Amino acid sequence: MTILGIPSAALFSQLLIGLINGSFYALLSLGLAVIFGLLRVINFTHGAQYMLGAFAALLLLKFAGIGFWPSLLIAPLLVALFSAVLERLLIARVYSLDHLYGMLLTFGLTLIIEGLFRHFYGSSGQPYAAPKELSGAVNLGFMMLPKYRGFVIIASLAVCLLTWLLVERTKFGAYLRAATENPKLVQAFGVNVPLLLTLTYALGSGLAGLAGVLAAPMYQVSPLMGQNLIIVVFAVVVIGGMGSLIGAIATGYTLGLIEGLTKVFYPEASNTVIFAVMIIVLLVRPAGLFGRA
Repeated sequence: MTILGIPSAALFSQLLIGLINGSFYALLSLGLAVIFGLLRVINFTHGAQYMLGAFAALLLLKFAGIGFWPSLLIAPLLVALFSAVLERLLIARVYSLDHLYGMLLTFGLTLIIEGLFRHFYGSSGQPYAAPKELSGAVNLGFMMLPKYRGFVIIASLAVCLLTWLLVERTKFGAYLRAATENPKLVQAFGVNVPLLLTLTYALGSGLAGLAGVLAAPMYQVSPLMGQNLIIVVFAVVVIGGMGSLIGAIATGYTLGLIEGLTKVFYPEASNTVIFAVMIIVLLVRPAGLFGRA
């Protein structure tokens, strides 16, 4: 069976790959949107935090015998804790400065973190096995769906929805938004604003760490695994609208699917189609699809 002259198996296979890529784009861009939307910091360390999540899962397995399922919780928490320390010691000092200072600081931190891991583990990737419960594939009739890849899509959707509900529909989220809009007024009501900002940065970083754990069984765990991905994720955030959570989620999945379709119909443009979409969107809506001017 063919669709528009393309074998249906090849088309659905690329759509699946696009949806999986979109799952990582959505998770990572959501973390970036949380940090920028609430703290106004352009967090270039996000790619390194994604890598740290994957390495945390790998090292927990090697040195503590802790498998994939506990690592899904422990590794993001470790990344969030490490990021909270960075935020208190360094990043909190640039909140009141121009965005450029935050971008340069986090970019420098990324180079340091990646450099340290390259020194100790080299540039080559290391394998991380998927859990036995998710080995094999499910026959959907029109294609075979690997169980682990299906799990990644479902887990990503669930985490994105829960994060959006936390920030937009809970009292904690209301405090976060109020603390970034008018910190002095919120502090006057007895709320610990610095702690709230630290928790916000830790939350966004923990999402990157979670994405790294999910990526570890699919890709080689490498110090440079977040380097190329973070550029694409920044493009996703810009298209969705800087600071827009729903924009980050919707745009992440949509652009993943567009990238997958491009690989089917015009493979030469698959690496640049997201940036082409970004240019078009910025020309029409400079604030992004879901952003506010």
